[in-house]
Amino acid sequence: MARKYKYIQKPTEYTIMWILVMFDLPVLTKTQMRKATQFRNNLLELGFIRKQFSVYLRPCENMAAAERMAEKVGLCLLEEGEVSVFFITDRQYGLTRNFFGKKKKRNEQQEFQAMQQLLLF
Repeated sequence: MARKYKYIQKPTEYTIMWILVMFDLPVLTKTQMRKATQFRNNLLELGFIRKQFSVYLRPCENMAAAERMAEKVGLCLLEEGEVSVFFITDRQYGLTRNFFGKKKKRNEQQEFQAMQQLLLF
């Protein structure tokens, strides 16, 4: 009896996906500020990395996993505000050019280097 082996496809720069979450949440009252902070903390708990104050990134092994993660982000959504989720391949993300000013150069570069280590699934 012949065995059937399932071929496991290695992740490539075209199958690994990055999720980019951008949001604009109201922060006029203390309650709104608390909810916005809770939303940001939820993103961090889901494994996202803060790129800017309202821009977060997360790598996923494929598009299906990225879509599942986007659904989880949707569950964290607040009644007010706007959240956009973008999907980009690892190849596209690799073409990103980052520029750092002199004042925050060291801290931003350290964050960028830490983020690059996530590519080593």
